[in-house]
Amino acid sequence: MSGGSEQPHRSTRKREPESRAAAVRRLRIVAGALLVAGVTAYFLLPLEGLGADRPWLGWPLFVLCLALVAALLLRHVRDIVLEKPQARSGIMISLLMCLAVLVFSSGYYALAQQPGQFTGLRTRVDALYFTVVTLATVGYGDITPRGQEARLVAVTQILYTFVFLTAAATALSRRMHAMVAERDRRPPPP
Repeated sequence: MSGGSEQPHRSTRKREPESRAAAVRRLRIVAGALLVAGVTAYFLLPLEGLGADRPWLGWPLFVLCLALVAALLLRHVRDIVLEKPQARSGIMISLLMCLAVLVFSSGYYALAQQPGQFTGLRTRVDALYFTVVTLATVGYGDITPRGQEARLVAVTQILYTFVFLTAAATALSRRMHAMVAERDRRPPPP
């Protein structure tokens, strides 16, 4: 009798890693699709209308998007710090970091539509370039925030990076180190 009850238990255990691998695969596909959708939206949405014409819409939307990304980042950082076994935070943190870059790029592009806010920022690619250069703290100097609003957003990005993106990258690094250590502790397959 006990032999019969062991068999279903073994097959369930064997299927569990397969279903976990399938869940991770699905999450990667969804995250990739969301990233492609985000980049596509960045290049296709009418961001020009969020500048001086509609500051009552542009600023709240910008703040809301940043707050949403920050809240989701903190949730996934918490999952890593608390070592939740079912958390798939690595994939989501990477996606959210990319979305934060797109939100700042969108804000810069919308601001650049206002005269006097930026020197050298004319296209969405310029805005993305400026965001990455600011994120990397390289500061080439070819694009400069001239207006007070543009400088405020640049300072906000720097602070946002220090607080949220650095915490996310640290947690992600911690999770990767833990995964490698766990893999190294496992006995080799027979």
